[in-house]
Amino acid sequence: MDMRANEARLLLIDGVKGFMPTHDDAYRLMTSHVKNENLQKHMLSVEAAMRFYARKYGEDEEIWAMTGLLHDCDYEEFPDLKEHTLVLARWLREGGYDERIIYAILAHNDLNLATHPRNNLLARALYACDEVTGMVTATALVRPNKSIMGLEVSSVRKKMKVKGFAAGVNRDDLFNGAAELGVDLDEHIALVIQAMSSIADTLGLAGVQEKSVTVG
Repeated sequence: MDMRANEARLLLIDGVKGFMPTHDDAYRLMTSHVKNENLQKHMLSVEAAMRFYARKYGEDEEIWAMTGLLHDCDYEEFPDLKEHTLVLARWLREGGYDERIIYAILAHNDLNLATHPRNNLLARALYACDEVTGMVTATALVRPNKSIMGLEVSSVRKKMKVKGFAAGVNRDDLFNGAAELGVDLDEHIALVIQAMSSIADTLGLAGVQEKSVTVG
């Protein structure tokens, strides 16, 4: 059992001991505001990718995971980009969440870059992981078996070039995200595929089995 996911971590706020919200708290907050199943899966996908990058860079895995899990928590209720993330930042501060999480979430909305530039690794990683998960999901779902397992980077790159495919995914963000993070785009896509594959069942991307036909 992961104790970090089940026990609150102590922190000092204005000299008073309090409790930092746990991953379970973050999940409850997300699901209380996000009812759309696809949006929930998107946030879980970004969470998985952020966990992998945290391990890669030797960073705090729970902070990075919660950043991914919560990054679009207000989007269903406040889709206007002038409000999106600003509302969420208020919720998170009221809930006692780490300021690193709040800053990175604010920075992933380009409208906030004047006040919250992506000047740290956590913020750049969130931006890089956000859009690419959508492209990976869309590519997996058009495969005959609808599975992410064994999905090739080349397939994702090919679909990126198809006009109209996964139209909601901003191609510029895919390239710019990897560039800001300082990683090769193909390597980035490969890592995200690996991360999402680790929770394929949860994401509905484990694939469908073909029905056997019995000949009488």
